Formats: sequence, structure tokens, C-alpha cells
Amino acid sequence: MRAFLPFPRRRLAGLATAALLVCGSAFFCGQAFATQDNQDPDPNFVPHLLQADHLPQVMARAVDEVIRPGYRAMGASTAKLSQALGGLCAAPSPAHLAEARAAFAETVRSWAAIEFVQVGPVMEDARMERILFFPDRKGLGLKQVQRILAEKDQTALKPDTLRAKSVAVQGLTSLEFVLYGTGADSVATAEGAFRCGYGAAIATNVQRTADEIAAAWEAPDGVAKAWKQPGPDNPVYRDASEAATGLLGVLVHGVENVRDQRIRPFLADGLQEGGGRPKQAIYWRSGLTMAAVSGNLNALKRLFDVSGAGALLPEDKQTVAAEIDALFTRVTNAAEALNRPVEEVLSDRSARSQLDVLSLNVETLLDKLNKDFGGAIGLTAGFSFADGD
Repeated sequence: MRAFLPFPRRRLAGLATAALLVCGSAFFCGQAFATQDNQDPDPNFVPHLLQADHLPQVMARAVDEVIRPGYRAMGASTAKLSQALGGLCAAPSPAHLAEARAAFAETVRSWAAIEFVQVGPVMEDARMERILFFPDRKGLGLKQVQRILAEKDQTALKPDTLRAKSVAVQGLTSLEFVLYGTGADSVATAEGAFRCGYGAAIATNVQRTADEIAAAWEAPDGVAKAWKQPGPDNPVYRDASEAATGLLGVLVHGVENVRDQRIRPFLADGLQEGGGRPKQAIYWRSGLTMAAVSGNLNALKRLFDVSGAGALLPEDKQTVAAEIDALFTRVTNAAEALNRPVEEVLSDRSARSQLDVLSLNVETLLDKLNKDFGGAIGLTAGFSFADGD
């Protein structure tokens, strides 16, 4: 079986699990779990605060009740999306365009619900970027999409040849431009045949990629087994502490992604008159920015709750889990209350204030997970998930 890294190499600097590769040890460069007299840590040592007996059940629930169902839902929504684009291209009309846009919105939401998994199969073969290339700060992907449309590049109409192109032209942000960008209404007419065909090829590739990821997680001897059965021969997690670190890392970096890639890009100076940068927000053309933020946060809350991650805490630290759950409830409710086009949110002073509070609460949640939860189970001494110290 191929060894799945807990996190992609390009993110090693920011992850606790990176230390496993950098230091060549099951411990964080000897800092987190070394004894006070600087002796080498016992290779069989498990942090005394970690309730390791609960770890197998926690990891099993994370895989079987959250991750696997999430990828199945993603596969189902992308199948509907591909079908809707095929129907639109076969019989262009405003009604079929509306159906395609509705299927796109469903796919955005299903992806938001599983996007927090940035480990394992999704990180192979650039699958993450093939589904969603974002952020695109210099607009390079947009320029490539516009060039394809302007030149009517026939190789963009076939899924196989499209897949060989830049990942920036084959994911959800590219399809959003096809369906909502300048000239998008043409896909409801015969004149938009090329544009629609390109969108259909994107939808097919997104479906194929989603199916590949789902299949990898369903494989009986694949990454799911590695998550659920830590051990010395496990290519992902060699012991309970590594597995707990990996799960906490998924939660921390999921929240971190919401903060850094979903909210901060458009919130800059958001409380100033006319402040904010709505066109820096993900899915701003389709008005799905806050739906994605809400979906991300709800999914992370579900991972924390359904997995029962709080069971890893010692008895005298159970209040930490309750505090984290309360924060998750606060941020998810706030994001859902702001679920409208980001330009509307930023143009409304009251909504901007709510958005700023949401941003602050996300920051607090990140700190609570990273320091309070991690510290309570003995995983973050000498290492910060959030800043890569």
C-alpha cells in the first residue's frame, strides 16, 4: 500500500505532524515529550494526559461517520452537476442554465463539507487543486480560463485533454466563471455551445476526481485503515499520539483555512466606509462565499462532535471540549446568518460588524483548539499548530 503522508509536504512547516518527517522521530524534535533531564523519549511513550483508550473509536467515527460519507456526498453532487451541464449543452435554455447553477451551488456546499480533509488521497495527483484552485491572487487562472474561451481551445472540450492542462482551468472556480462570469448568459443559447462544452468537461473532471478520492477512502486496506489502526507498521500513524496529533491538526488547519483563505482576503478594512474587497472572496460571482464559509465551519464542528474528539481529554479538562463546541456553534450560526452575497454583507454596516465578530470568534476557536485542547492532551508543548513554531 502506498504510504499516505499525514499532510502534504508543501505544508510541513505549519504542521505538528511535519516534525515526524523533519526529525525522523515519532515526537516533535524531542521537545514535546522529552523528559526533564533531556534523555531520549521512550519510543513507547504516550502523553499521560491523552486518553488513548478512546483513540480507536474517535478515529473510526471520524472516518466512517464523517469523512467517508462526506466524499460520497461529494461524488453524488458532482454526478448531478455533470448531468446538469450535459443537459444544458444538449438543450440550451434559461431553465437548464438555472438547473446547472443550482447543481453548481450544491457541489460547492458538498465540497465545503469535506474540504477540511487536506491529507491522504486528496493531496495526490493535485486532486485538491483540480477540484478547487484558490486563492488565485494574481488572477493567473482567470486569465487562462478567459483565453480558453476567447480562443475556443478545442482541447478544453474533452475531459482527458482538459485534465492535462493547468489545474487552474479545471476546477470549481473555473466552472463558476463559465456559469456566472462575463458572457455567462450565452450558455443558455446556441451561441454559447463552446462555453457550455468547456463547462461540461470541467464538471466531468471534477466528478472523476471526487470519485477517485472516495474510492481511495473506501478501500479496505487503504488510508481509512491507516487512520483507524495506529501501530508501528502503519505508514501514517505509528502510535496513539501521532493519530491524535493528526486529527487535531486537521481541525486546527481547517479553522485556519477559514480564517486565512475564506474570510481575511475580503475582510481587509471591512469596518471602514466602503471597506473590504469582495472580489477577493471565493465564489463571489455566484454569491456563494458565505455558503462556503458556513459549510466549512459546520463540517469542522461535525468532525469534532461526531468523532467524539472530546473523549481524548482527561476528565478534569472536559470543559475545554464544551468551550470548543460552544465556539463552533457561535461561528456556524454567525456564518449562516450572513449567508448572502459578500458584496451585500460588506455594504451593510451592521453585517460588516457581525462579520468582524465572526472573524474574531474564528481566531478564538483556532487558539482554543491549538493551545487549550492540544495542551490538555499533551500534544503541543514546544510546538504550535497555528504558527509552526
